[in-house]
This record gives sequence, C-alpha cells and structure tokens, in this order.
Amino acid sequence: MSLTPIGEPRRKITVASLRENKLQHQPITCLTAYDYATARLVDAAGVDIVLVGDSLAMTMLGYENTLSVTIDEMLHHAKAVRRGVKHAFLIADMPYGSYHVSPDDAVRNAARYVKEAGAEAVKVEGGEKRADLIRRIIDAEIPVAGHIGLTPQSVNVMGGYKVQGKDLTAIEHLMRDAVALDRAGVACIYLEGIPREVAAMITAEVETPTIGIGAGPDCDGQVLVFHDILNLTFQQPAKFVRRYGDAAAEITHAVQAFRADVLSRQYPSDAESYHLPKETKAALETVLERKSSMRR
Repeated sequence: MSLTPIGEPRRKITVASLRENKLQHQPITCLTAYDYATARLVDAAGVDIVLVGDSLAMTMLGYENTLSVTIDEMLHHAKAVRRGVKHAFLIADMPYGSYHVSPDDAVRNAARYVKEAGAEAVKVEGGEKRADLIRRIIDAEIPVAGHIGLTPQSVNVMGGYKVQGKDLTAIEHLMRDAVALDRAGVACIYLEGIPREVAAMITAEVETPTIGIGAGPDCDGQVLVFHDILNLTFQQPAKFVRRYGDAAAEITHAVQAFRADVLSRQYPSDAESYHLPKETKAALETVLERKSSMRR
C-alpha cells in the first residue's frame, strides 16, 4: 500500500490500482473481515483489500473447517462488510459447492455476490482446472481472484493442511496453475502454504499481483486472518501468523470487570442512571405520600 499524503483523500482501490502497485513494487495489504464494525476499522486503517473469507466458517460460526459454510451465510456477512468498506477493494470467497457443480451455477452464485452484497470480486480456489470456469465468470463482468497452493476447500483430498510445492513435480504444477490463472485474467492470485522460493518464482513469472499467506515475503502483497492477528481463534496459530494484539485478553478483562461491578452493585452508578425531571419527581413524591397516609 502506498501511503496517502496528509490532507489528500484516499483513493478507491481497484483491479487497475492493484496491478499498478505490482508494477511500482508497492506492497499490497489484505485482511479478512466478517462484520460491519471490523470492516470499518480495517478499511479506516488503510488496508488495500478486504477479504470476506470462508474462514468465517470457523472464526464466526464455529464450524470445524470451511466446507460447511453456505453461500447464504457468506452473503449475510459480505453484506455487513460492504456497509463498512469505503476505500478498500472488496473480495468475497465462493464457498465449497457454490462453483463445483456447473459453470452456470458458478456464474449465478458469483452474480449474487455482486448484486446482493456489493462485492467487487469473488475468490475461487484452484488453478489450471478452474481456468475455463474463471473465464466464464469474468465474461459475466465479475472480477475473480485466484487461489492456489494450500486450498482449504481441498483439505480432504490433500489429507490435511500441508505445505504444497515441496518437490519439483509439485513446483511445476503450481507454476502451471499460476500461469493459467494469469492468462485467464484474474485480479490477483492468493498463494497459500507454499515455500518462499516457489512463491518468489511465481510472483516474478506472472503479471497478476500475488497475495501471500504462508508464502514468504517475496509476494506482491500479504494477507492474514483478522482473528489470527488479534488472538481470537482459540487455537495455536500457524507458523506464518504474527500476532499484533491480544483482543482475547482485553475482552476477557472487560467482561470480568463488568461482571464484578454488577455483583458488587458498583454498576450502574447514580451518574449512569436516568432521573425524573424535578417537577415530575416532586409530583410523584406527593402522590406516594398521599397513598402512604391513606394506608395509615
């Protein structure tokens, strides 16, 4: 991200400006967001791309993996994120099953993201085998982000979340995938869970900006999951995750303090309470006094 000079309005990030960043060797920043409040904060902080990732299956909905989340659940969150994003480029994940049945289904589902949630691109996992499908979606005037390497929707085929591209055959396969996506005209390519050296080769080979996650520092940009950088995932982070804050500790402390204040009757205080107007209070006291006198 190129920093905006003080006093100048921040530009809207587009497919064209992402490619401009690559040409000018300006790193691209990307974070996930799944709700309005988070999206506002991430966007205001100057991040270039906001990704409504299917990782929300785990971070927001408590599923075991990304395979269970539906397109309707994804759209629900994407709509909220759209309301919070003003400048960043908004990409939304196509969940498992939303583009695997037929090209017509894929285009229809991708169009829902644009029409219903205001997404500016959809992300599709897979390389060479998805190239024709991606062209179909792009032909429908919908930008597409590619995703190769460790593709979480293929976790059952891969036998777990394992680093990809560790031998020459696998490297060649990844290079073919990247070139196929580049030629298909994707807006960017996410490189996940691959050796740094391979990511550097891909980044040098393709004209499309590459966004790394667990792919080393030589990509054109980097993405992390918002909940990972703030310790909100309740599990041991992956090797590539760097924590920039501990929201879990802050939230726990705040909740415990609230509970303690309620139990000790320190919350709410008189200053935090609403009061009757003086005239109404005096009239009420008169009424109550009359009732009390009548009982006597």
